[in-house]
Amino acid sequence: MAKFHAPVIQDNPSGWGPCAVPEKFKDMPYQPFSKGDRLGKVADWTGATYQDKRYTNKYSSQFGGGSQYAYFHEEDETSFQLVDTAKTQKTAYQRNRMRFAQVTQNLSRTSRISRTSRIKGFVTISTEEPADRMRLQKKFQKQFGVRQKWDQKSQLKPRDSSVEVRSDWEVKEEMDFPRLMKMRYMEVSDPVDIECCGALEYYDKAFDRITTRNEKQLKSIKRIFHTVTTTDDPVIRKLAKTQGNVFATDAILATLMCCTRSVNSWDIIVQRVGNKLFFDKRDNSDFDLLTVSETANEPPQDEGNSFNSPRNLAMEATYINHNFSQQCLRMVSPAPRAHLAHGFTLTTNHVSSFAYRHWKLGEDIDLIVRCEHDGVMTGAGGEVSFINVKTLNEWDSRYCNGVDWRQKLDSQRGAVLATELKNNSYKLARWTCCAMLAGSEYLKLGYVSRYHVKDSSRHVILGTQQFKPNEFASQINLSMENAWGILRCVIDICRKLDEGKYLILKDPNKQVIRVYSLPEGTFSSDEEEEEEEDEEDEEEEEN
Repeated sequence: MAKFHAPVIQDNPSGWGPCAVPEKFKDMPYQPFSKGDRLGKVADWTGATYQDKRYTNKYSSQFGGGSQYAYFHEEDETSFQLVDTAKTQKTAYQRNRMRFAQVTQNLSRTSRISRTSRIKGFVTISTEEPADRMRLQKKFQKQFGVRQKWDQKSQLKPRDSSVEVRSDWEVKEEMDFPRLMKMRYMEVSDPVDIECCGALEYYDKAFDRITTRNEKQLKSIKRIFHTVTTTDDPVIRKLAKTQGNVFATDAILATLMCCTRSVNSWDIIVQRVGNKLFFDKRDNSDFDLLTVSETANEPPQDEGNSFNSPRNLAMEATYINHNFSQQCLRMVSPAPRAHLAHGFTLTTNHVSSFAYRHWKLGEDIDLIVRCEHDGVMTGAGGEVSFINVKTLNEWDSRYCNGVDWRQKLDSQRGAVLATELKNNSYKLARWTCCAMLAGSEYLKLGYVSRYHVKDSSRHVILGTQQFKPNEFASQINLSMENAWGILRCVIDICRKLDEGKYLILKDPNKQVIRVYSLPEGTFSSDEEEEEEEDEEDEEEEEN
């Protein structure tokens, strides 16, 4: 019978595998390998397989190349010397590469691409005028996504201050935007309505059905808008005798609460009488004008009487906003109205709808604000909701990142709104803040464009959009905690000042707000009369 000889098995008590290397495998060079490595030729003495570029990665080991089987002879290596010292010959591509780069560079200086032939990828280059070359170069950069980044700060003109700072004004405090953006205040009580004045008309829902295909002409509504400042308001004067220690309007508060988004200069007067603070706007100032493309990368910079100058655009936007906010209400006779209470004297040519609200900031500040509603709207269940109506206007689509409202508003309204949020961030934040202060349930935005790009007197309504102020604030990244924090910081600074009149001024070219102390009589009616008399005396002397 055949015998079975049991193999010798090494017992490894401390691990797995053999304990020692067998005698026949001792001192044998070993090349590490992986089971996943691909095998090439069994015996390749010339190394041709691995010199071929196609198989470099295919047959390379993950452990890298080894020198275990390489043959070296010390004597041969030390005595070896290269006899041929001639330079290595360059290929045709290497010889012509630098020459081609120089030719391309010279052509880019003195010529332009006149015509591109996409057949077989050839480009025909011919010499043209430098102006035409630059124009076509910008066209190709825009087409192929290679846009030059110009230093826009060096191109922008310095902005003018909203008011001339005089030499006798003393700086009391300076607040920079980075510090204000970190402010947070949460001890704000729910508002309480103290008094309501005026009457409101109902919103015409037919304006929600307007599109670019059935655009509607913007009409001129002959109504007077109240722009009464805080200290001239008879209701605030009456309330200041019995309650509150800080008084303002919603437009003034929104300017302060959203100030970190502002670019242009603005100013607010602060009067401290006893322990009370009154925030006012200057008479005959541009405070109520709506800015246009203020936060855009390239804001309008036309000068003089150009209809695209910043001031003329602001007056146009204010005109559009006033007329649209009244045209979208039911203009029937008699117009249905939601009566609030009796306040300012109401006539058919006046618009008055104010709500005086009280906030308690902490234990020491009682804030009374005059807020404004633009209209009311009935819901599906017949409930009545307060609304604020504002208007976005298109003056030239070339300055809106190429977004033409007549082509994109119906199909890509999100892109249009995103562009407006970028170009008018400060204005939209102020509107949202005013709607939240007034307690309006909805914010209506109308889209109004020029009838012709070079005609600033005729406009058409292209559509409307509705938002809830709280949701829209989240969409535009407006934090009310930060807004209340900024306001609380400004109030605390002003309360530390002595009694008198002060000016809060946004620097026209820096992200800084300064508080100036004003001499007695500054911006008063007596001073204005004296200035008018001086101007009349100068005119008489000239004549």
